[in-house]
Amino acid sequence: MEAAKKEKLRHLGRGLQSLLSPITVSTVSVPPAAEGHATVGKYPLDKELAAGLMELPLSAIMPNPYQPRTQWDDAELRSLAESIKVNGVIQPIIVRAVDGKYQVIAGERRVRACKLAGLEAVPAIVKTVTDSEMLELALIENIQRTDLNPVERAQAYQNYLKEFSLTQAEAAARLGEDRSVVANYIRLLELPGDIKRMLVEKQLSMGHARAILALPTDELRRKLANRAMAGRLSVRDVERLVRSYTEAPSDKTKTQRVKDSHVTDLENRLGRSLGTKVNIETRKGGKRGKIIIEFYSVDDFERICQVMGMSSVEEM
Repeated sequence: MEAAKKEKLRHLGRGLQSLLSPITVSTVSVPPAAEGHATVGKYPLDKELAAGLMELPLSAIMPNPYQPRTQWDDAELRSLAESIKVNGVIQPIIVRAVDGKYQVIAGERRVRACKLAGLEAVPAIVKTVTDSEMLELALIENIQRTDLNPVERAQAYQNYLKEFSLTQAEAAARLGEDRSVVANYIRLLELPGDIKRMLVEKQLSMGHARAILALPTDELRRKLANRAMAGRLSVRDVERLVRSYTEAPSDKTKTQRVKDSHVTDLENRLGRSLGTKVNIETRKGGKRGKIIIEFYSVDDFERICQVMGMSSVEEM
């Protein structure tokens, strides 16, 4: 684990490593220098960072205009605020000076929690960065150090590629990620807005979304997303449904007798009504047969039964 952590940090380069690595301070005064450098916590601060360590009033701090995060978990902020009340701020935020105030580069969640905790000031490191550098640092800080929801993270990757004219492989190398990770997140942006909201609200998981993306149309994606949410289908269930839509029919199926159009129409109408796949098999000239209604979990079974007019379902 430690070796993997060191390997990821090497991707960031010395400048980003010194800026984003954990820093622990006991006071807001500048630590004593040793041979031209201050040592704070695990990593040494360079001269610029050591000189820029100070305590800033919260009233002088402005949010990061390049902040990728759009959703803030109120419960997590309150929990962090309570921790700050007891333990103080153990890691300074990173800011830059702008027109007599300070913009947050990294640590906006700590700023919000400090305000909730009733603090008037926060330890901070003042760094001189350009707009371009600030955007890159904000994106990296969010991607690697906090839990963005999947859509925010996907948009952060996309912004990173666009702003710096990078390929997915180049961005992955600079961020210390696998290219497949970047690609999988960016693909989420292809989903319709209502499915992306389900991801943001944790009604669907990343695994659900990746499976749904394999469907050819947004209409099918919406239908399956709603069904997965209503029936609480597992990722495996959704993947199985996607395969039933996308896989080519077997040779056996190809050689089967073509169904009459009115039977196919009945299958489609029943399927739409029940929200699942329905198969009608007939024999003896259509005078006898059976109807097969598919379900993919106990919750899905109960949902179908309720649609059919059964108010409650006992154990199967």
